[in-house]
Amino acid sequence: MKQTQFSSGFTLGILGGGQLGKMMLYTTRKWDISTYVMDKDDSAPAFQGCDVYFEGDIMEYEAVMEFGEQVDVLTIEIENVNVQALQDLEDKGIAVSPSAKVLNLIRNKGRQKSFYQDQNIATAAFEVYPKPNLDHDRAYPFIWKSAEGGYDGKGVKVIRKASDLKDLPQVECIYEDMVDFEMELAVIVARSANGKMKTYPVVEMEFHPEANQVEYVICPARIDSGISDRARELALQVSEAYEHVGLLAVELFLTTSGELLVNEVAPRPHNSGHYSIEGAITDQFEQHIRCVCNLPLGVTESTVASVMVNLVGEEGHTGKVIYDGIEDILALPGVTPHIYGKKETRPFRKMGHVTVVADDVVKARELAEIVKSRIKVIAED
Repeated sequence: MKQTQFSSGFTLGILGGGQLGKMMLYTTRKWDISTYVMDKDDSAPAFQGCDVYFEGDIMEYEAVMEFGEQVDVLTIEIENVNVQALQDLEDKGIAVSPSAKVLNLIRNKGRQKSFYQDQNIATAAFEVYPKPNLDHDRAYPFIWKSAEGGYDGKGVKVIRKASDLKDLPQVECIYEDMVDFEMELAVIVARSANGKMKTYPVVEMEFHPEANQVEYVICPARIDSGISDRARELALQVSEAYEHVGLLAVELFLTTSGELLVNEVAPRPHNSGHYSIEGAITDQFEQHIRCVCNLPLGVTESTVASVMVNLVGEEGHTGKVIYDGIEDILALPGVTPHIYGKKETRPFRKMGHVTVVADDVVKARELAEIVKSRIKVIAED
């Protein structure tokens, strides 16, 4: 008799216990898939919903090996993991998704950008340096990015003059041309272990001007069908080039001249897909579990227009968290908050998100603005 993943001895392991891991557990709980989670933070959000949790550093080789040897399938919710351990687990026959090879390419932005160049995938012009280089020919302004470890706007800076380079971290980095873009888009590609692929609708991302974090994700993106088709085709091209298993969030620039450029990717569920919990037939977290467990892919179409609003800590607030105004937004039609379970807030820390659904994207975007104005993530006095 064929072994199944449901109500059986099968075990799925997740490296990382953050909010993405927590939301993956919505599906494993629904399907009764035994799930282990490892994180070094003993209050990690995903520890609330897994069957067994392990306190351990996902960057430590021995910890990842010990954890991985106890599961049938191993996946991630963050790229910063010990890749050598993943490779050795693969060699032992553990199904690791995404693979060590894919993670090694993607987690370093220099390698990632060079990969696009080698694959003839359109991306902004760039150079890689072992550390910030004052002796360069690039015109100002341009973008500096740390090669590893940057996320949620960290590790990225606009360089407007030579002196801006002096106080940067002395780490491997890329210098990238500033792109004259009309909007930033994203496409999530689902690819199962048997190579089947599907794309989600193109979404539009609006960013906070100061924190360089996504404030709103709008689905569907306010673009014509021709651009949407090209964006989905490009995302599939990127997915095929990587041959990843799981979800791949492909972030794109739509330039003012109508060109589409790949900015960067994430090989996991992504902020740009959070809307799908309320807005799509198969949400991105269920789809990721389907992919890594080699189950049939779910339908990716949207059921309703939706906008995701990120909930981040207010400036000037650090400490025990209060969601001021959450009762007000719960009274609004089509509004669903998701609270990640982090007990401490700090400025611009991601603490949750709110999905807003409506008959059309214009109404959803207007309501999202109201939600944004009524809820604040603050600290206790």
